[in-house]
Amino acid sequence: MPVPQWTITDFTYRESWWKNRAILILNICLILPLLSSTLNGFDSSMMNNLQILPGWQEYFNQPHGMKLGLINSAHSIGILSGTPFSPYVSDLLGRRAAMFIGAAVMLAGVLTQASCTTIQVFLGARVLIGLGMAFSINAAPLLISELSYPTHRGKMTSLYNSLWYSGSVISAWICLGSYDDSGTSPWSWRVPSFVQAAIPIIQMSLIWFIPESPRFLMAKGLESQAARVLARCHANGGDERNPLVAFELAQIRHALNLEREYASGKSYLRCFSTPGNRQRMFTIIWIAVFSQWSGNGLVSYYFNTVLDKVGITQTRTKAAINGGLQIFNLASALVGVMVVDKVGRRKTFLISNIGMLTAFAMWTVTTALFSQSGNVAAARGMFNTLHVSTVPLIFIYFFFYDLAYTSMLVLYTLEILPYNIRAKGFAIMNIVLYSTNAFNSLVNPVALETIGWKYASRQISFMRLIDRPFFVQYLFYCGWLILELLFAMVYIIDTRARTLEETAALFDGVKVRRGIMERTDETAMNLPPYPRLQDSPEAGQTWRSSASPSHFEAQTGESIVGFAR
Repeated sequence: MPVPQWTITDFTYRESWWKNRAILILNICLILPLLSSTLNGFDSSMMNNLQILPGWQEYFNQPHGMKLGLINSAHSIGILSGTPFSPYVSDLLGRRAAMFIGAAVMLAGVLTQASCTTIQVFLGARVLIGLGMAFSINAAPLLISELSYPTHRGKMTSLYNSLWYSGSVISAWICLGSYDDSGTSPWSWRVPSFVQAAIPIIQMSLIWFIPESPRFLMAKGLESQAARVLARCHANGGDERNPLVAFELAQIRHALNLEREYASGKSYLRCFSTPGNRQRMFTIIWIAVFSQWSGNGLVSYYFNTVLDKVGITQTRTKAAINGGLQIFNLASALVGVMVVDKVGRRKTFLISNIGMLTAFAMWTVTTALFSQSGNVAAARGMFNTLHVSTVPLIFIYFFFYDLAYTSMLVLYTLEILPYNIRAKGFAIMNIVLYSTNAFNSLVNPVALETIGWKYASRQISFMRLIDRPFFVQYLFYCGWLILELLFAMVYIIDTRARTLEETAALFDGVKVRRGIMERTDETAMNLPPYPRLQDSPEAGQTWRSSASPSHFEAQTGESIVGFAR
């Protein structure tokens, strides 16, 4: 008898997801870990927004140079301090426990920040918030990717990082409203800090009411609990004999067995112990670097200074422009979420890099010509020679940046990592990410103060402009974006329409991929022929009635061992 060539899509629900009660409840539960990204965006954007407020500037005596760089990088320093330990907590105690610990530490930091009276306490609070954030942003995306319904995993995981901008939008507009209400009072910056406490309180209160990752439960030997979670979340009615549940359990079990066979140990060295793992980490490290060093830092960290030097000095105008940019970024990232499963990962990365390179090159030219002419109106949108301006090009650039490097950075990282190194590999990605972030935050204000942004107020020739360090930085990013495009063409492989286990196996050679497919085929041989479950309710009932109850009861006891033996 030929083995039926089934894939996970043969078992998934294909009607509107909100009509399936189990999937609807699951997606509602996943809002809680998604809030970690919103909180990260809120806090990461906090300093950019507070710098716009006169009340904050006056209270802390106009910090600048190294002091400003230290304040801006304190959040990243806190994350870097906690990230090496966060995967051990996630793997030992579970994804939910790590999120709870992170939320508790962040709440302490937020309350300290909101009530501080000195710059030293403010710095300590920023580091404490970052420390808690390290545990939250490590565990939350793991829980989302490992718990999501199979056909929703790509969208839900890409939505996670995209919601960073939702926090950024909330932060920008709360700071604007606080300024309108409190003016230069210290409450103009204390109120946004108190608002920040809402998400940690919500997560601490509700985290134990959502399911744990079934892959974590399987790795701990709790297969019956994993089966119940998958049945409750992926099978409408909680039927542990559902073919989708059986298929997922078989793949997870065999993938874990293969991972134990091919790699051992619990240290970070495991991430580099095999050729497949080294290829994964090479790709992950570089896309993390690209996400921070693609020219986006020129605006992301010092938007206040950028606007000052193009003649926009009104506080409310700055806050409104910043809020508008964050809304645009959120919309752009959501576009990436919608196309990620239709276009595919590789094509999305290529489109993003080509668009970023084109927009940034034009941005460089308009900046150079504006600097040469000293025409402030040109930067605001009246540059008649090229009929484009610097500010609109910044928006265009961020559209292409958000398309891939916001929506797919976390998704692609988690997809290509096998379970045994997923938490640690993701932690390494975060270490690289926030190391480059801290470097940008710490060094940029010193560089800007040294350079003085004098190109914006002097009449200088184009050749003299090229010699200036800041313009050389623009040219460097143009060359860097070319390297990013070449990297995407060579190293990014498409992972669309695969389970986590199948995707992770792409890097481990033919033998491992063949092993997973053979075990999946063995699982398929144990499943009787059935009409597609999505065709009608009767089809699902027909399949269940055609199966032998005794056969399935043997698979879903305390140790579910039959499907991938």
